[in-house]
Amino acid sequence: MEFIGKIIAILPPKEGVSKTGNAWKAQEFVIENHDQYPRKMCFEVFGTDKLEQFNIQLGEELTVSFDIDARQWQDRWFNSIRAWRVDRVAATQQMPAQPAQSAPVMPPPAAAPAFQAGNNDDLPF
Repeated sequence: MEFIGKIIAILPPKEGVSKTGNAWKAQEFVIENHDQYPRKMCFEVFGTDKLEQFNIQLGEELTVSFDIDARQWQDRWFNSIRAWRVDRVAATQQMPAQPAQSAPVMPPPAAAPAFQAGNNDDLPF
């Protein structure tokens, strides 16, 4: 799945050591899309290598590819949204603003003949 938007928050990184003795690092980011009713998504990047590769900065426009998984803990379920790819959104090159061109001046319309009560074919406008 993909989500396109702007990074609006970077949460503190989490670090630890697994049961097998391997060190790990993860960090969560919040991204907001640009829909009429903006939606936010908090996603996680797991692994020091991925964090360095993605190098996500506050305010960046990104396309985040992610997987969703759920896990159970003490009879409750929790969703996990983990990014596996992050791409920068290419800035669209905007054309320089061109000066506004004024509309051509049109001559005033010829005066319409006054409405005549006896002529039923003519409309007064």
